[in-house]
Amino acid sequence: MSMNRNDGKSGKRRVAERLLGFMAGAVLRKYRPLVVGVTGSVGKSSAKEATALVLSGTMSVRKSEGNYNNEIGMPLTVLGVAEGGSALSRILSAVTGFFGLMIFPMRYPKALVLEMGIDRPGDMSALLDIAPVKIGVVTFVGESHLEFFGSVGNIAKEKGRLVSSLPTDGFAVLNADDSRVLGMGKKTKAVILSYGFSSDASVRADNILLQETDDGIGSSFKLNYSGKSIPVRLPGVIARHHISDALAGAAVGIAAGMNLVDIAKRLEEFSPLPGRLRFLRGRDGIGLLDDTYNASPSSVSAALDTLREIPAQRKVAILGDMLELGAGSEEEHRRLADGVLASGASSVILVGYRMRTLGEELLARGMSRGDVLLFPDPDSAAAVMRELVREGDLALVKGSQGLRMEKISEVLLRSPEDARNFLCRQSRSWRSKPFVRPVEWGVDS
Repeated sequence: MSMNRNDGKSGKRRVAERLLGFMAGAVLRKYRPLVVGVTGSVGKSSAKEATALVLSGTMSVRKSEGNYNNEIGMPLTVLGVAEGGSALSRILSAVTGFFGLMIFPMRYPKALVLEMGIDRPGDMSALLDIAPVKIGVVTFVGESHLEFFGSVGNIAKEKGRLVSSLPTDGFAVLNADDSRVLGMGKKTKAVILSYGFSSDASVRADNILLQETDDGIGSSFKLNYSGKSIPVRLPGVIARHHISDALAGAAVGIAAGMNLVDIAKRLEEFSPLPGRLRFLRGRDGIGLLDDTYNASPSSVSAALDTLREIPAQRKVAILGDMLELGAGSEEEHRRLADGVLASGASSVILVGYRMRTLGEELLARGMSRGDVLLFPDPDSAAAVMRELVREGDLALVKGSQGLRMEKISEVLLRSPEDARNFLCRQSRSWRSKPFVRPVEWGVDS
């Protein structure tokens, strides 16, 4: 499949990308920081956070913030421009900052941890042209943006460009539990550090336990590397895949010369970003698994696995559509039935047009109509959520960004004020945006 990566981009955006890319490249050549690039279909934001947290124990670090992971956002990170304000104001700040950095000797971070997101073929090459990477991290290859790539293999090929671009004195930090990611090591001259739960991983976790904490639930595990083992506590982590993200950060720390004791100490402060499968206290003793930032088949399955592992008197799965899956969308939604049934959810609340397929499959496999409810949008679901989720329930809320599932989590929180501190998309501009029907639903949905 071929596609011009500038399809849909305005002339002004392309000019902005070229200008920002030029300035970022010049700054990187002058200051020569350690550049760590993080990519993956899921987990890249959390792995970026863990990596920046670990490295900050020994050096000054700047990381990508928010959605700064494309040809506009990544150069803004390099140039030190914060989120917020208009596009014009950010570009003006970038130009001002650029001249200051180039003309005067200024303090600059020793390391940059850059999230590298791709939506279409050609995106990774464009990002690497801006910021050559010394340590490349690949978390997982899945179905995100499948609509634009045609196959998971094409997604892997695009993300693999990060690994093949690494220098001989660089490091490829690869997820050992994903065969597509691990296979990328065949196309690099860099040192390979694999991480994960596999016995063959260079940086490995075992003895994983879920534990009650003062704030809810956390995890602990043993971190193993090169014959050494050290315990690690993650008070804010409940999901196995977030332990994997912590391992990615640990592997980058090892590549940077840190010892395991210092790495473990830094990781104790690691917590997933808002909307990335966090345990939150809800009203009436409800336990809320908020995973509302986005969704793909692999990430929904991982969330359902976490729901299965946490004991509760009653479990509720609240799932919104997965978007951008292309022609296979209905089948991908249908396949979630195995995970839903295995999770122990006795009540399933579905939101959106695509989720009707999952509902039909659950009914066909024995769930009653009273336990499988379908709503057309998050607003209608949120309006009755207080009646559907009861005292003491454990509720998982998950869906693609376009489904705005954080609106449902907000209703279930202990108090409305908690939303701004714990949920995703809580800026004034986001909260003011109404739910808009995804284009891919079509006019007949």
